[in-house]
Amino acid sequence: MNAFENAIAHAAPASRRTRQARVVWGTRVVTIGGDAPVRVQSMTNTDTVDVIATAIQVKELAIAGSELVRITVNTPEAAQAVPAIREQLDRMGIDVPLIGDFHYNGHRLLSDFPACAEALSKYRINPGNVGKGDKRDRQFAQMIEVACRHDKPVRIGVNWGSLDQELLAALMDENASRREPWDAKQVMYQALMQSALQSAAQAVELGMRPEQVILSCKVSGVQDLVSVYRALAARCDHPLHLGLTEAGMATKGTVASTAALALLLQEGIGDTIRVSLTPQPGEPRTQEVLIALEVLQSLGLRTFNPSVTACPGCGRTTSTTFQELAQQIDGFLRAQMPLWKQRYPGVESLKVAVMGCIVNGPGESKHADIGISLPGTGEAPAAPVFIDGRKAMTLRGETIAQEFQTIVEDYIARRYGAAAAHSNA
Repeated sequence: MNAFENAIAHAAPASRRTRQARVVWGTRVVTIGGDAPVRVQSMTNTDTVDVIATAIQVKELAIAGSELVRITVNTPEAAQAVPAIREQLDRMGIDVPLIGDFHYNGHRLLSDFPACAEALSKYRINPGNVGKGDKRDRQFAQMIEVACRHDKPVRIGVNWGSLDQELLAALMDENASRREPWDAKQVMYQALMQSALQSAAQAVELGMRPEQVILSCKVSGVQDLVSVYRALAARCDHPLHLGLTEAGMATKGTVASTAALALLLQEGIGDTIRVSLTPQPGEPRTQEVLIALEVLQSLGLRTFNPSVTACPGCGRTTSTTFQELAQQIDGFLRAQMPLWKQRYPGVESLKVAVMGCIVNGPGESKHADIGISLPGTGEAPAAPVFIDGRKAMTLRGETIAQEFQTIVEDYIARRYGAAAAHSNA
């Protein structure tokens, strides 16, 4: 077993603890790492120079559940726009921290536009795009010095699509002289990790506190990502940002991202996540946030929204009634959550079941906080409703959907409203 394989074999267990970073804007503090929950991050795809469009998209992502939002800062005009975006968000009451994404000219932009450097809560630095030769260390140091001056954390984000070619070439030469050379993929893994770890060490030498340095090594293959992060987690205690880069569109991107993130999160690896999903034409950018939330909730790591259990349907179920009701209830719960989270603490843990026939319907409904079992093919036209494991009533007629929605709303007010009243007493 070579050194790389040994690192993977002895990767950190699920009890692994990282350092804890603090990302601050105003009175909002988002902790990353340590005992903090795994955080959800996203990124805008607007032209940053368009202040209003960018602020609106940041607001949409934040409302959807993104706790950190990254924006592109690639030109002087974009850097000039950042303080205006921050001001617009503050006027809208959106206190989500903004992360600046820098490549190639970040050292100049952060130095030349101090208002931009101050308005951002965190900087993303790609060591593969900082510079070449003698310029690399000097320009990297310039960015770290700005981060220290403004007390901002940084994410050193390595990407295999923009890997430091000088480092990769040196490792390839070193590998060629080994008695038993690694294969090319293992060398690339090593280059990704060395780029991140060496840059992190350099940042600390330049004055950054170790806990304020977050690392990522992004690739676009599921097994590649798992291998790299297992080894990286075994070699450092910096907070780690997870994400499958260029995951793709729709089903492919969703499944690949979920598979990669779930494997690592289950092992206790990862402190922030992003689902880098290519939106379908006309699809909102918020889809990537919703998927990230579902990954964390499905793993039992965090709870964001009430869960709706619904059967897939079969030859026993009638038309699409239960599907439409499940969709209606799910949409209703999500739409109300921003208000309910303030009014009804704990409502995000609610479990609702909408089932389509007698086979599993009553049983699933009993396991939920509140559930309904709709009649299937050949069954009596009645829909029993179960509350807290017991049959409470039976609905009939053409208004079952509306009646059940009212029952759900009344249940939430009674159960979680009472809890809020008790806690304030």
